[in-house]
Amino acid sequence: MNAPVSPARWPMAFAVITLVAAVIVLVAGPLMNSGSVSWQIGLSAFAVSALLCAVGVVALIVALFRRRGSPLVRTALIAGLFGAGIPAGIVAGASGAPPIHDISTDLANPPAFVAVTAELRGPGSNPVSYDPANTPEQQAAYPLIRPVTLAVPPAEAFVRAEAAARSLGWLIVAADPQALRIEATDTVPWWGFKDDVVIRLTPDASGGAVGTRIDVRSKSRVGKGDLGVNADRINRYLQQVSRG
Repeated sequence: MNAPVSPARWPMAFAVITLVAAVIVLVAGPLMNSGSVSWQIGLSAFAVSALLCAVGVVALIVALFRRRGSPLVRTALIAGLFGAGIPAGIVAGASGAPPIHDISTDLANPPAFVAVTAELRGPGSNPVSYDPANTPEQQAAYPLIRPVTLAVPPAEAFVRAEAAARSLGWLIVAADPQALRIEATDTVPWWGFKDDVVIRLTPDASGGAVGTRIDVRSKSRVGKGDLGVNADRINRYLQQVSRG
């Protein structure tokens, strides 16, 4: 049987565990992004390691108060604060995000994916169809997600819409000027999650002048919630296309 950790050595044990956990928090995203581990394993490792960092921080603070603060303990405490603080910041920043992953500027008739197929999204991905059950949650969480209308004809608006998508670093899957539809894929920095976007342009002369309405739909390939990423993506895109 292994001997129990002596009172003099427990701070060192917590320090080592906390340091290892902090490293895993930092590398989980890049490992997922590179395809070295699946997103399920990466997120699980990230969450468990963040929890270990939080526990380690508490234990190491106790050790410091008991004057058992070696250089390793102090280093591990700083690493643990980062390891627990990064996930806490992510969660706090998305505290109001509902558990949905499909956001659209048109909830009555969401733009449909055509070129972005289930096969392209890959096995195990969320379906490309829109679930109307998302509508009440989106309306409550993102009441300002709405289409924009440009005071230019559709052909000119299409050029601006495609340029805006490219300027944000999206990979254009299809750009159909006849159908006035653009489909693209955006990769979430650090994590490597891929989300798909469809942009639909519609001629609009409701104000008496020639104009073009632009609707956008952004959908995550995996996961139930998106921490507000899709809504933020749509807002950034519409701001970009409005600036021209």
